[in-house]
Amino acid sequence: MQKYKDILNDREDAAIKLRDVIPMQQLKEEEWSIVAVSKGGLELASHIKGKLKNRLEILFLEAIMAPNNPECEVARVSETEEIVLNEELIHAFGIEYDYIYGEAHRKHEEDILSYIYKYRKGNPFANMENEVVLLVDEGSETGSKFMTALKTILMQKPKAVYIATPVLPSDVLELLETFVDDIFFLYDIDDYVETTLYYKHLDTIEDEMIEEILKKENR
Repeated sequence: MQKYKDILNDREDAAIKLRDVIPMQQLKEEEWSIVAVSKGGLELASHIKGKLKNRLEILFLEAIMAPNNPECEVARVSETEEIVLNEELIHAFGIEYDYIYGEAHRKHEEDILSYIYKYRKGNPFANMENEVVLLVDEGSETGSKFMTALKTILMQKPKAVYIATPVLPSDVLELLETFVDDIFFLYDIDDYVETTLYYKHLDTIEDEMIEEILKKENR
């Protein structure tokens, strides 16, 4: 764990290093669509994109927590209402599926729809059919964000899907590799703890920054 502590300065530093492992010329020439799967991922993706004209989007996702443990994620829902379940935890906690689907609907109605109206003026997530898609996040503890995003994107029948993330657990890397065309990363870590540990500075993404990034993309 200590070996990788503070190995990245901030999201901009991570983006600069990721640009060395992402085939940037191919990304530019094939006009890949860059899709962030979190607010932090959006800042990272904007630094990766830089001045390129590739489309940059954010896919809104919300975690569903165990009823008896508000810090334990047992599922995740996307803005298109695709749900990815952690079957092992659901069975371990004895959680009813009705609870999961009910919470997914509530999270979509109360949280995700508000994000869509606030940041995207009510417009739905862009269609990725026949697109080459690069999913981006600043890190991945469990892979649930990427898995939920993948389920959402693959339903739209893209041409290809890639992932870019600076740090992720080794077992999550093995899991995700089976679903995507390639993964661009800097460090896969056996004893992964939490993403913030691997950055010296990982600032909270304020609403103003999200609005600024998305406004710049829509000019």
